[in-house]
Amino acid sequence: MSDPALALYAYCRLADDAVDLHDEKPSAVLTLRDRLDLIYEGRPRNAPADRAFAAVIETYDMPRALPDALLEGLAWDAMGRRYRTLSALFDYSARVAAAVGAMMCVLMRVRDYDALARACDLGVAMQLTNISRDVGEDARERRMYLPLDWLDEAGIDPDAYFADPLPHEPVRAMVRRLLREADKLYIRSEAGIAALPRAARPGSYAARHVYAGIDGAIRRNGFDTVSYRAHTYRSQKLGWLGLSVLRPGVTMVMPRSAVLYAQPLAETQFLVEAAARGQRRGAAWGDGRSGALMAVLAQLETRDRARHLEHSGV
Repeated sequence: MSDPALALYAYCRLADDAVDLHDEKPSAVLTLRDRLDLIYEGRPRNAPADRAFAAVIETYDMPRALPDALLEGLAWDAMGRRYRTLSALFDYSARVAAAVGAMMCVLMRVRDYDALARACDLGVAMQLTNISRDVGEDARERRMYLPLDWLDEAGIDPDAYFADPLPHEPVRAMVRRLLREADKLYIRSEAGIAALPRAARPGSYAARHVYAGIDGAIRRNGFDTVSYRAHTYRSQKLGWLGLSVLRPGVTMVMPRSAVLYAQPLAETQFLVEAAARGQRRGAAWGDGRSGALMAVLAQLETRDRARHLEHSGV
């Protein structure tokens, strides 16, 4: 696969589908861990996505911390983790979305600290939009991503809500609140687009416009994402792509906004630092984070082993 962005997309799609579409989620995550180990050892499995991602890692010196962060987020999904606070939800979004944004920056050879911080803002914002859009779908699958503190304030028990998910006003208020948080991050993220290579700017603006369209559809539905799943149309996406090409900063040099230099979210700082440092392949994940990942994977291994023993009748 000659396009590094496609190679990254294929690997991330493989990882996401392996967990989402697999009944044995712990086993799927552990298999991904083993495949990632082989990739970083320079001997990937004989599969197109693995070989292509291994080539990307070699060519762009991809810090191991970034795909490890994605793996940790997928492990949290496999464990059915819920998030007590908005900050904890940002922790999750950093791993499953901002890590991908940081990896894209590495492919663009962007290692500037401030540009990376804004790319991570965009990733978290997009994940908050996804969570807002999927409240009903997640509830029907017995998944909860809204902060548990917010549910407590509204007197809503998640497990009781799963039995009869309805677009009550408190739930719609939480969706509105989450989109407000996303909007703040979208504004911050736009300051970083002009710091990207010129060829990458239209795509980044287009992603921003598409997600603004999803937010708009949610608002038009009265923040009810239980009865309706907000979506955008192909014609709209084409229009937003055209608009993105004409945005200031795409075809001309614009003064940099002071927002570019805002500190990264505390929850994404480890990603920004890892990508900016350009950790060598296979380097330890700093600040104790490697140990945290190992602990999560150990829990998954214990669950997976127990499930297999139960199914075997031992």
